[in-house]
Amino acid sequence: MAEKRPFDILNNSLNGNVLVKLKGDVEVRGTLASFDVHMNLVIENGEELKNGQMTRKLGTVLLRGDTVVFVSPSNA
Repeated sequence: MAEKRPFDILNNSLNGNVLVKLKGDVEVRGTLASFDVHMNLVIENGEELKNGQMTRKLGTVLLRGDTVVFVSPSNA
């Protein structure tokens, strides 16, 4: 099995749906459009979630890397 690095995981998630947890107990779900070495993320068709339910649509949003707790593939 090939060694996986963080950027390999993010590259494999490009143009796919992701769930991003941010500091302050905020979650954003959408399509990962791009990222950089600081883990700044551009999410398209973003939605803010609370308790797993969509609370508002965000559209295209830039998430600052130092606020990201985790990024996970999402089925929705």
